[in-house]
Amino acid sequence: MTYKTKVSLLTAIALIALYSYNFYLDNQEKKANVEIGKKVKNNTNEYFLPTSTTGQIIHHNGYSLSYSELHEQAEWVAYELKKSHLSSKQHKRPYFEIDNAVKTGAAHWRNYKQSGYDRGHLCPAGDRRYSKQAHDETFLTSNISPQNHDFNAGIWNRLEQKTRYWAKKYDGVFVVTGGILKDNLKTIGEEDVAVPNQFYKIILDNNTGKTKVIAFLLPHQESSQPLYKFVTSVDKIESLTGIDFFHELDDEVENKIEALSDYKTWTLRD
Repeated sequence: MTYKTKVSLLTAIALIALYSYNFYLDNQEKKANVEIGKKVKNNTNEYFLPTSTTGQIIHHNGYSLSYSELHEQAEWVAYELKKSHLSSKQHKRPYFEIDNAVKTGAAHWRNYKQSGYDRGHLCPAGDRRYSKQAHDETFLTSNISPQNHDFNAGIWNRLEQKTRYWAKKYDGVFVVTGGILKDNLKTIGEEDVAVPNQFYKIILDNNTGKTKVIAFLLPHQESSQPLYKFVTSVDKIESLTGIDFFHELDDEVENKIEALSDYKTWTLRD
């Protein structure tokens, strides 16, 4: 074996070793991120979290979610929106990042590129302006779903603003939101990210001595109709998703509030 061949061989071995070591480090980092995501954070009200149909619940600092690998997005994102969370502070918009806490692998943001759809937030950045970390965390790809721009900037945005109004009015609410995920939906990108035909948002008020809830089910299209036209029952959304939303509540209370679809009862104090 010539000297030159020996050098080439040693170089190849060194490169393989370096690659293997970097792969090991990346794998260890991913495992660490997944373990961190499994841990309930101090500001997560686990009591109100829905069930998961996928078995993959992830806890971030500002919200929790249940990820559906089949649809490459969250089946629900849940968080408390306290009055103290509301802020007009403006943070620089970050780039979207893959959520490394998703064990099965979250969808890449490039799936949305030139798809004709917005990267629609499920937990809005506007609900997490109280800190830059909380704000930037909403740009993880596990927190987005494909949305038509007119819908995202229109009625969906109106509902987000109304939710912030109620959080201020009622001194905090608990929010659960997501797309209705089912078989044979249209998909985008190389990873087949599903495009929901409907989106829901459920808002729970438990801060005034009487537990109340209101649920909205919106077709994935812009509408100028008032929000109350889209009020439905939690029971209806449960039947569409297979998710049990407030199973930790007393059965009598749960059954009563989840059957209601009355906008006037919810807004009685407005």
